[in-house]
Amino acid sequence: MTYAIDDEHKSSPSDLAAPATYDRIMALILDGDGRLTVSNFRTIDRETGFFASASVDEWLPEKHLARFIVEVIEGLDLRAMSGSYRGSGSASYHPRMLLGILVYGYATGVFSSRKLERATYDSVAFRFIAANDHPDHDTIAAFRRRFLKEIEGLFVQVLLLAREMGVLNMGRSGSTARKSTPTPAGTARCLMNTRARSRRNCKRRSPS
Repeated sequence: MTYAIDDEHKSSPSDLAAPATYDRIMALILDGDGRLTVSNFRTIDRETGFFASASVDEWLPEKHLARFIVEVIEGLDLRAMSGSYRGSGSASYHPRMLLGILVYGYATGVFSSRKLERATYDSVAFRFIAANDHPDHDTIAAFRRRFLKEIEGLFVQVLLLAREMGVLNMGRSGSTARKSTPTPAGTARCLMNTRARSRRNCKRRSPS
C-alpha cells in the first residue's frame, strides 16, 4: 500500500508499529518521491539472545564471508523489492534476508532451494544470515523466480566488492579452470543458470 503524505504528517515507524507480542512489525518507508509505503515484514534480529543467552552473532568468526555479505546487502538499495510487497496479511521474510541466503548459497556452491532451507538449520553461517529464522524452500524459490533479474544485478555488486576486498576466490577449480579470471557478471550469470549441471562448474571457494 502506498500513500502520498506531506512533511507535517510524517510518522515514525514506532507510531504505527504492531504489538511486539505478534512478532511482527509494520515498517514505514519513505521512497524517493516522498510517498509513504507500508510494508509488513518479519523482524530480522541477529542480536537477541537465545539458547542460554547465546546470540547468533556470537557463533560466527568476525571476518567470515557471511558477515561480509550481510554488511554489503544492508547497504544496497532494495526499495524496488520491498516496495512490491503488500503491507497486509501475514508478515513476510524481508528481501534482505532472502537475498543474503541466496547470495551466500551461490558463493559457496549451495543452489537448491531445499538445500538452502536445510542450511538455515545446519549451518552456522546460514543461521546468522537468516537471523535464526528458517524460510521454507517454496518461499526461497518463489523469491528467486520473482526477482531473478534484480538478484543477478545485486549479486554482481556483491561479487565486485568481494573481489576488491579479497574475501572471495573468484577462480575456477579442477578441469574447468582457465588462465583468465571470470568476471563478476559472468560468474553471476553462470551461478544463476537454472541448469544444475552448468552451475556445478561455477562453485566458489570461500573462507571457512
